[in-house]
Amino acid sequence: MDEQDEQAEQAHEDPQGFGEILAQYEESAPAERKDDPQVGDKVSGTIVSVGEDTILVDLGTKSEAAIPAADLRDKEGNLTVAVGDRLDATVAGRDAESNSLILKRKVSKGAQAAEAAAEIRRMFDAGLPVDGRVTGLNKGGLEVDVVGVRCFCPISQIENRFVEDASPYVGQTLTFRVLRFEEPTGSNRRPNIVLSRRSLLQAEAETRAAEARSKLSVGSTMTGRVTSLTTYGAFIDIGGVEGLLHVSEIGHSRLAKPEDALAVGQEVEVQIIRIEHGKDEKRTERISLSRKALERDPWRDAPGRYLEGSIVTGKVVRMESFGAFVELEPGLDGLVHISELGHAQGRRLQHSREAVSVGDEISVRVLGVDTARRRISLGLGDGGGHHEDDLPEPARAAAPVGSFGSLGDFFSKGRR
Repeated sequence: MDEQDEQAEQAHEDPQGFGEILAQYEESAPAERKDDPQVGDKVSGTIVSVGEDTILVDLGTKSEAAIPAADLRDKEGNLTVAVGDRLDATVAGRDAESNSLILKRKVSKGAQAAEAAAEIRRMFDAGLPVDGRVTGLNKGGLEVDVVGVRCFCPISQIENRFVEDASPYVGQTLTFRVLRFEEPTGSNRRPNIVLSRRSLLQAEAETRAAEARSKLSVGSTMTGRVTSLTTYGAFIDIGGVEGLLHVSEIGHSRLAKPEDALAVGQEVEVQIIRIEHGKDEKRTERISLSRKALERDPWRDAPGRYLEGSIVTGKVVRMESFGAFVELEPGLDGLVHISELGHAQGRRLQHSREAVSVGDEISVRVLGVDTARRRISLGLGDGGGHHEDDLPEPARAAAPVGSFGSLGDFFSKGRR
């Protein structure tokens, strides 16, 4: 009877000594037997079986580990290993049914970079966008990391508009389109990859513009954003389509220039007042907007607020040879005829600037309000000037009913 048989018989006769026998067996086991590695551990073993979907690897543990065959195939789908080959891999998990270890291929940094570049190439060929993290700036644009591969985005391709300072983009993760992919050549070990964010933004803008055009109609009220200012008005983005807000439609107040009331980036509520379809491919329509149309018209109830004979204060906003225009409130101007100004000066004037200046605040008396023609005639608040009450009886009898006193002739001729 050999030693093992004697130990077995002893264990049968004396169960209490079985633990000692087992401990002796474990100590005498081959040195290569070891505890199972944990997830994330790097392991090395020998391939013992190659199947269509799974490859088994002997790691020297109690059970064999498995790795998907797809992990060990080349681009053409051919297996790159055979039984007996050594394999370096990483423990990815454990099979729920068999409790055996699941491995993933251990890839070198060079292989990882090549695989990442190949993925970017596939996205380029398919015309699909990629996500990348902006890691830095250079003279021409942004350095972008896409799945570990260094790419480049020219500064002209960052936005739809000109970007003067691209530093705020550093650290951001953005979506790009692969504009150009050049395989490595010569000593250059990595591909030349050029990205564009602008092309994606343009495509999005065209989609929004198409949706916006389908909803455009005269009379519609929309919220837009001021994109640029000119001497004649402001361009407003109303959902991907731009319209022009002419300076005369910004409000009822008289403006010298649009920037007196608006700023680039400001949100404004506007109404579409006209749509003209053009032949220009870039601008298929010309859209005219108004903000004034949404404001209260100060002329609507002007007669009730400016009663004839009432004294009010206004500011001189414009001077002409025939008189001075005085702003009573935004969008509501009245005219003090030069004869009124001359009477206050005690002399005949050649121009209104001889009596007042732009910006002067003066007291005026309401002589009459013509809402149909949007005109208000004013006298001086001290009661000076040649009004109908001051005229001799024959002159008053000759004056037309409802005339504006000394301004009657001026208004009847339709001059402003």
